[in-house]
Amino acid sequence: MAYSTIIKPNTQFTPTIYSGNDVDGRAITTGFQTDWTWIKRRNATNSYIISDIVRGATYKLDSSEATAEVNNYAGGHLESFTSTGFTLGAGSINSGHTNATGGTYVSWNWKAGGTASSNTDGTITSSVSANTDSGFSVVTWTGTGANATVGHGLGSVPKMIILKNRDSAENWIVGNTSLGWTKYLALNLTDATTTASNIWQNTAPTSSVFSIGDSGKVNGSSNGMVVYAFAEKKGFSKFGSYTGNGSTDGTFIYTGFKPAFVMWKRSDSAGYDWDMYDTTRDTYNVAFKELVANSSGVESSSTVLSLDMLSNGFKLRTSNANGNASGGTYIYMAFAENPLVANTSGGIPTTAR
Repeated sequence: MAYSTIIKPNTQFTPTIYSGNDVDGRAITTGFQTDWTWIKRRNATNSYIISDIVRGATYKLDSSEATAEVNNYAGGHLESFTSTGFTLGAGSINSGHTNATGGTYVSWNWKAGGTASSNTDGTITSSVSANTDSGFSVVTWTGTGANATVGHGLGSVPKMIILKNRDSAENWIVGNTSLGWTKYLALNLTDATTTASNIWQNTAPTSSVFSIGDSGKVNGSSNGMVVYAFAEKKGFSKFGSYTGNGSTDGTFIYTGFKPAFVMWKRSDSAGYDWDMYDTTRDTYNVAFKELVANSSGVESSSTVLSLDMLSNGFKLRTSNANGNASGGTYIYMAFAENPLVANTSGGIPTTAR
């Protein structure tokens, strides 16, 4: 039984939906100190806005592009992080990316550790905001252009790492324990896995550091770098892989909790998206409101690619090769809405919806 010490997952991670109002200083409430937010306008073609507490709220990256970081203070996308969420600029000054009248939006929000601390565990000194309870940290450092290790502050081994060169138009780099640390995927592309020794040095992360090679993608000389690192926590988060069965009675993936958010990517073949689903946009099964991390496109409402969010995992309800090709391999990340059983729940399992 997947007991969890995180009784209320929505104090560590939550999806939030809202409608834009074109008001400067608009406050969005997530219910906790938000240290990383990933925002997408659902009803228009707009860039993703990715901001975090370590780089600063006004500095944005876009998961659908290889572009370098931009300080959008004047553009007003995100203005600040608060103890209960974050504040936005007016839609008229942020091109509708986060707060336009008539816009519908989703933000996925994580709690890290607040203001960053210096970390000297690796050969490069990093700045780290770490939440060891939920297994999530934001890490920044200045690249050296040489093989190195970087401290992540989690105190446990990361199972998934999302990395971006902030100062250069390099692809996003994703490592996942199921791929092995000789390979990587690009978050902004539909490519299959690439094998390269100059990304992770063919070395798995440890409980204190992750290894990076001399590629400009992961350690560009004098470039600012950022990592979002995730360690698995029972009943709260899961990072792994599954094999498709090509049936509308699709593969079931056990997570040990009712998911609030799932993202997956086919890894063995090119041409497939990073699909994102959550229980805030889809409040009942079958879930079919799809956003794609590698595309700025409008939210899809087609049932061609769909799934059930269950009390202990998720089940594909499609034969579409983007999520469930027969024999296809996929990596995924998932975060809980409710644990299957919390340590203080008296052994009463959560229910499906």
